[in-house]
Amino acid sequence: MYTETIKPLADRLFAFLLLFVFAPVMLIIGFLLYVKMGKPVFFRQKRPGLHGKLFEILKFRTMQNTCDSEGNLLGDEARLHGLGKTIRNLSLDELPQLLNVLRGEMSFVGPRPLLEDYLPLYNSEQSKRHDVKPGITGWAQVNGRNAISWEQKFAYDLWYVEHQSLMLDMKILWMTFVRVLKRNGINSQTSVGMEPFKGTK
Repeated sequence: MYTETIKPLADRLFAFLLLFVFAPVMLIIGFLLYVKMGKPVFFRQKRPGLHGKLFEILKFRTMQNTCDSEGNLLGDEARLHGLGKTIRNLSLDELPQLLNVLRGEMSFVGPRPLLEDYLPLYNSEQSKRHDVKPGITGWAQVNGRNAISWEQKFAYDLWYVEHQSLMLDMKILWMTFVRVLKRNGINSQTSVGMEPFKGTK
């Protein structure tokens, strides 16, 4: 009942309300990014959602398209703009995903949508993370985010898939709020963001 009816309706309702509340903040962020980094303001990328179906995720762009002398993009750390770093540290880059929730492509809580390239790398258990809609936040995000290994992250995702409930979602949302304030686990121990997933050995 909760996952099939209540959660989807609650997701869309709160996404609409939050878009209304945060519209001024999003306009200011968009304007600042346009002035400091130019177009595009949004980062768009195809990601697998429920049952692996692809959708276009929306985020505020935080990196510049800086290349080396041979035209190759520099690493994430070199391309991360100062303003983009601040926006990312405050998790404000995730705000456009409210549109994904409103469109029914994402939920507020669920496994984070990862790269399409990872789909053939999952084992049969890891693939079960796509049995639910991806989320803006999730059980893995409040238990280490990018500071834990891929195997730990997937274990948390699968645990959520099997135990999702209203109370658990409320707990995750509250823990997310606390961790955003503390800015815990934004980066891995060796890089900006998370190292690419190369499959489980």
